[in-house]
Amino acid sequence: MRVIFKNARIINPAQNLDEILDLVIVNGKIEKVGKVDGGEDFEVYDLNGKIIAPGFIDMHVHLREPGFEHKETIESGVEAGANGGFTGLCCMPNTEPAIDEPGVVEYVKKRASDSLGGIVDVYPIGAITKKREGRELAPIAELVEAGVIGFSDDGNPVQDSGVMRKAFEYISMFDKVIIQHCEDKTLSQNGMANEGYWSTLLGLAPYPSISEEIILYRDLKLIQYLKPKIKNVRYHVAHISSKGSVELLRKFKDDNLNITAEVTPHHLLLTDKDIWKSNYDTNFKVNPPLKSEEDIEALVSGLKDGTIDVIATDHAPHAPEEKESDFASAPFGIIGLETAVGLILSEFVNKGIISIHRMIELFAINPRKILGLPQVKIAEGETANLTLLDPNFEWIVDAGKFKSKSRNSPFVGWKLKGKPLGIVNNGKIYWSSL
Repeated sequence: MRVIFKNARIINPAQNLDEILDLVIVNGKIEKVGKVDGGEDFEVYDLNGKIIAPGFIDMHVHLREPGFEHKETIESGVEAGANGGFTGLCCMPNTEPAIDEPGVVEYVKKRASDSLGGIVDVYPIGAITKKREGRELAPIAELVEAGVIGFSDDGNPVQDSGVMRKAFEYISMFDKVIIQHCEDKTLSQNGMANEGYWSTLLGLAPYPSISEEIILYRDLKLIQYLKPKIKNVRYHVAHISSKGSVELLRKFKDDNLNITAEVTPHHLLLTDKDIWKSNYDTNFKVNPPLKSEEDIEALVSGLKDGTIDVIATDHAPHAPEEKESDFASAPFGIIGLETAVGLILSEFVNKGIISIHRMIELFAINPRKILGLPQVKIAEGETANLTLLDPNFEWIVDAGKFKSKSRNSPFVGWKLKGKPLGIVNNGKIYWSSL
């Protein structure tokens, strides 16, 4: 691998770097950052008007394997991630069997290393409890030794407060983050849409926002209570979606607790009204459900002021026949790996809502901080782990160009400005075909 990227805008807020430079990469290492003459025996790419950033990580991905390969495989998910501009994916443990014992961790890591030549780093998230049932802690020490970088029961939030306390106490001993799907299932029950005007009009079972907020509040109070005894509890809120949750997070962050949160592009861009506008399109059925304009305003405010730390996709592939049912029967979830970067470039950066520097923090820098991974440096002698962006490319989201096995996206047909151009990682280059 001998590559020169010329005339690129190289941005890394962690290094206070934002300059138009050339970048020379040899065998996966950055050999030079600066102006380069010549280029014999190199592949040379003119990236005038394009951006080179630290490699993006998606902290919340469902790769479905093992157990649900008809929806997605590790191989297809890795290629979808590369196509969408991600050099790293964190795979959630809601597989069958769950990622609750070392053998499953090893399986995931082996399958990932064999996919696309290992260009995308796959980081397994271990289950907090055995079989994600919320009753007994999984073998935490063994999972850490096997290579998990965090813990979550994902779609099964830990409902039992005593078990959650034990999880905080034990997992903190290994300095790993707990990622919580906040949902009080005694409140959400069989809810399908945000409780309010549109769920009533549509005749859909209501799912109240307080379901998210109660579990979040309980967890934050537990952390606050444990703080004098445990110094390094690390807690991350998955797919935050309501105004009340943003307000809670902001209040408790002021108490200097080690708490972080992510938001998805679909919770930033879609509302519960879209279910009505789309005539019950099941691609608008997600968990937590789409909320109101007021909630979106709060989420965007949290994104801008630092209350929310990360944008993640909650990439949740489902086979076509599963989503092509009635709204009540269809599973929750949409895919997001191949639309997230384009959506945020188009609808947030290019519209001046957030800066490109802030976008890179949300996709690359903050996820690594939260996960305890080394920061990427764009400097001579460093390993090249890069996401390439074209902020001006206009395109229409076309499911036929997705590499995911599934097509359940509400953004198909959207016209966007800005897209992932490709990635460089582990000595390889992948060019996006979106």
